[in-house]
Amino acid sequence: MIASLSMAFAASVQASPVEVKYVLWDANQRPAYQACAAQFEKENPDIHIKISQVGWADYWTALTTQFVSGTAPDVITNHLMKYPEMVTNGQLVDLTPYIQRDKVATDGYYPTLLTNWAKDGHQYGLPKDWDTIVLVYNKQMFKDAGIDPATIANWNWNDRDGGTFQNAIAKLSIDDNGNRGDTPKFDAQHVKVRGYQVATTGGMMGQSEWSPFAVSEGFKFNDGPWTTTYHYDDPRLARTLQWLANLSKKGYSARFDEASKLGNPALFAAGKTAMVADGSWMVNWYTENAKFDVGYAVLPQGPNGRATMFNGLADSIWSGSKHKEESWKWVKFLGSSSCQTIVAQRGVVFPAIRQLDQIAVDAHAKRGIDTQAFLDMTKATTFQPPIAKGGAQIDSIMNATIESILLGQADAATALKEANAKVNDVAQH
Repeated sequence: MIASLSMAFAASVQASPVEVKYVLWDANQRPAYQACAAQFEKENPDIHIKISQVGWADYWTALTTQFVSGTAPDVITNHLMKYPEMVTNGQLVDLTPYIQRDKVATDGYYPTLLTNWAKDGHQYGLPKDWDTIVLVYNKQMFKDAGIDPATIANWNWNDRDGGTFQNAIAKLSIDDNGNRGDTPKFDAQHVKVRGYQVATTGGMMGQSEWSPFAVSEGFKFNDGPWTTTYHYDDPRLARTLQWLANLSKKGYSARFDEASKLGNPALFAAGKTAMVADGSWMVNWYTENAKFDVGYAVLPQGPNGRATMFNGLADSIWSGSKHKEESWKWVKFLGSSSCQTIVAQRGVVFPAIRQLDQIAVDAHAKRGIDTQAFLDMTKATTFQPPIAKGGAQIDSIMNATIESILLGQADAATALKEANAKVNDVAQH
């Protein structure tokens, strides 16, 4: 009797599914990946996916602590700015043997999304999505200002006078007495609506804040992935940041210290600014939080044309996981057309598999949202985020430096020259 009970208990324990822990930072994406997990568990009843979500502000600190204590999740949503440090510390599994063994077709991904996650022939993540940056605008404010959104495609920008882009920014700015920024009576000290706003520094990437402008003039972060020489001292970046800082002096943007308390999305949704630049991952947020019609348009053309960072997240396996095989099955599913179709149908992000883009566009269109601009920006000059070791330190250096520039506390050229020396010291040691 005791023996039979023991055998029954052992069988029940053996039948329990293996739990794979998965973490992400975007609460908006969690429902889509819960749906992926449900489908995955149907196909793999011996594996249970436990999804947790930690906000961006705490995500990386928590992971660092968990890596050290040996309690990290099996699979993590990873970022290009963060993963080089993990590779250096031996915290990620090389997926290459699994990809080769299972003959995973990787040619369906956008090529750079795959190669961005590789170093020296080792693959540290499977691509899950991509994003570009566009202008997000208040349709009613454009109508009130007499600006036809169809003209946005013809806007230009330069770091001297801002081009026709700055002309539009001025016209969309309104002071407390109703005077617009392109009229002599405009009071820059008492402004009700700003034409354009940058409320964060962007750190080492400046993904939506400054990199599209600087790169459209020819700026380059560094000499390519994993290189150790940065170019933050480029005069073109200095002039770009100085242009942004000067917008607040003209009253076209709120002071950085005031704006940073709320952030671009909140200021836009509150009707405090007519335009911001933002990424495709924010579409659902604007849809849910803005109580007015929101439009999405391509960025203005700089001296060298339009430019946008082409960024993409990936899923990686922690090297300390006790369930690497099961974790790989989950990562493989996350990178498959099955899961990425589920995500695309919910319009959360654009999938990393090229042929699924239109599904996401159509999902938004069913709700009356035109997101074609994000796809159009992929045809512009696209560039990668800086990928190199020491990302956390470099990000901290650039965050403080750019903040001082936007606050008007430092000359851009001088501050960036000093910062670049510090950055290169980190990257080269």
